[in-house]
Amino acid sequence: MEFPMHWLVILVIVLILFGGRKIPELMRGLGEGVRGFKEGMHGASQAQSTTPPAQTPASTDKPAEEKK
Repeated sequence: MEFPMHWLVILVIVLILFGGRKIPELMRGLGEGVRGFKEGMHGASQAQSTTPPAQTPASTDKPAEEKK
């Protein structure tokens, strides 16, 4: 088990490097990236599981309109 002091040291180093204002922006960007990845994975699994609808042949019952 890691000693909790390690996490405190890492937190202080991150605060010194990025500053207090930049950290929320970084976390927001990271969250949006993870959310986009999850949506992409969910969309890819849906696309694979569903089959495309069958195309119906064009109807030939309608007469062609004549130009005058």
